Amino acid sequence: MTVVFLVDVPDTCLAKSEAADKTEVNQEDQGLTADQQGNTKSDREITRKIRQVIIADKSLSTYAHNVKIITVGGMVTLKGPVRSEEEKNAIEAKAAGIVGKTNMKSEISIAPKRQINKKGGKS
Repeated sequence: MTVVFLVDVPDTCLAKSEAADKTEVNQEDQGLTADQQGNTKSDREITRKIRQVIIADKSLSTYAHNVKIITVGGMVTLKGPVRSEEEKNAIEAKAAGIVGKTNMKSEISIAPKRQINKKGGKS
């Protein structure tokens, strides 16, 4: 036996669900994604080497250590936020040192700095 309930949802509830829509944010992150990482031994090795040199640099932030590295057919794409232009440049240089500038595409962005409110908390 199947029971179906019909519920009239007020417009105010619909407005809240629309606010949770992340379509705009997701559209910014289109393009190559981590699940498109090449599965050849060469692509995996390139990604591993770049990740190792980034993680080895303890002067980089956690953001920088977590940049996505996607290698497909020897072409590397770097994606994600870092804390500064210096970190962006450092990561790009490390990747270019392994695959060369012509085999690398950077989609790294600079994350906005957190502001400290008057009470000392982060906003």
